[in-house]
Amino acid sequence: MTLEKLEELYKAADQSQVFRFLHTLDAEQRQKLVKQLAGIDIQRVNRIYQRAIEAEKAFTSPEAQGETIDPLPTEAFDSTLGSSSSKADDWREIGLDAISKGQVGVLLMAGGQGTRLGSSAPKGCYDIGLPSHKSLFQYQAERIKRLQVIAGEKCGRSDIVIPWYVMTSGPTRPDTEAFFKQNHYFGLDPEHIIFFEQGTLPCLTMDGKAILDAPDHVAVAPDGNGGIYAALRAPISPSDASCTVLSDLAARKILYVHAYCVDNCLVRVADPIFVGFCISKQADCAAKVVRKVEPTESVGVVALKGKKYSVVEYSEISAEDAAKRDSNGELSFRAANIANHFYTTEFLNGVASFEEEMAFHIARKKIPCIDMNSGDLIKPSKLNGLKLELFVFDVFPHTKNFAVLEVDRKQEFSPLKNAPGTGSDDPGTSRRDLLQRQRQFLEAAGATVAEGVEIELSPLVTYDGEGLESVKGKRFTRSGIAESLESLDALV
Repeated sequence: MTLEKLEELYKAADQSQVFRFLHTLDAEQRQKLVKQLAGIDIQRVNRIYQRAIEAEKAFTSPEAQGETIDPLPTEAFDSTLGSSSSKADDWREIGLDAISKGQVGVLLMAGGQGTRLGSSAPKGCYDIGLPSHKSLFQYQAERIKRLQVIAGEKCGRSDIVIPWYVMTSGPTRPDTEAFFKQNHYFGLDPEHIIFFEQGTLPCLTMDGKAILDAPDHVAVAPDGNGGIYAALRAPISPSDASCTVLSDLAARKILYVHAYCVDNCLVRVADPIFVGFCISKQADCAAKVVRKVEPTESVGVVALKGKKYSVVEYSEISAEDAAKRDSNGELSFRAANIANHFYTTEFLNGVASFEEEMAFHIARKKIPCIDMNSGDLIKPSKLNGLKLELFVFDVFPHTKNFAVLEVDRKQEFSPLKNAPGTGSDDPGTSRRDLLQRQRQFLEAAGATVAEGVEIELSPLVTYDGEGLESVKGKRFTRSGIAESLESLDALV
């Protein structure tokens, strides 16, 4: 697109301030600015800003404040806690059948860096201190590899594939791809690992004008984990505009997608129980949740808001409602959101039809910017701008058949959020929870593990405790790493 055409477009959008320093730029800087501006749909930015402002006002309106918040209806909810094992077994069979038919893909949200952990690398590269020193990426890759074997054994084939779609951010994509390559893709076929990028949006002034953070550059920020839906439609590579994640899913005939965040060391990637549950419920979109610990726990819960499925923040629920209990004595609002979702590909393809109805959330920030008179960089001491984010659960109100599966927090959720030594959701708690879960696998199979002994079971040995029949009656007295069933004998 020519500079003249861009100037017309941005003038029509009342955003021509981005050309304020055009006359001071050399040819290379002009080219850089033109390339960036051509990649921004500035009219869409204006619509997003306007919708976000309107939604923020509506949120505080008397009508919104009077909107009812109700617990999940029983027909949309089920739980693996206290339920018969036969029900979970049925779901697992349905899920494994779909996997064996090549109908299931995995969508990983891995755009963040390990900044809070003291690392500039992508968070998935982080070593939580396991004996093996495996990264989060490696653990998840090995779970996929093991699940492919399990599904293959079910149908008598060795060519089962679960494609892995890894969403990075612009800054983390090179390091993420390099890490996978250096580690030989953790034993997976790179043909079935697809990297793509989360989108960005311009940072805006309080009145919606795009901010410059250099004379030749518009300040941008990630568009939130809900930006994943637009990212699925964007070209995977600049060299081929026709190839998107959605087109790749279609080419592979994927019908169902499991999506999750990289920072949960206990995540059951492509969990056949969850996938089977969703298929049995004929859900177009679903959420896996854990039970809220107490009424005052600061977590969002999946509930009905204004008769539509939503994630309701703890601050939106009164103390009285938060403490309410159902006929079983459980909290009525207990479905804590863990960003673990299921979609049909049909639903993902349809998001574009209602995407502009979803309001982006406004975060007011101190954003470094260029003084529009002097051209000097300013680092503001007060809030001066907006970042706009969409959340991955913002699609929930638009689903036609939503479902929720409650699972055991201790078995499936241990997020990595905080710096080492924090004592909560940090590398130490992730390590503890993962090794404790693996100890449970051995004990459930009939083995005894001596006090103080730590055994790390590779996901290649067992995905979720299956295949450990040979350890029955054995007593493990030595700590170590088991990369195969045979290597466990050395730990007796």
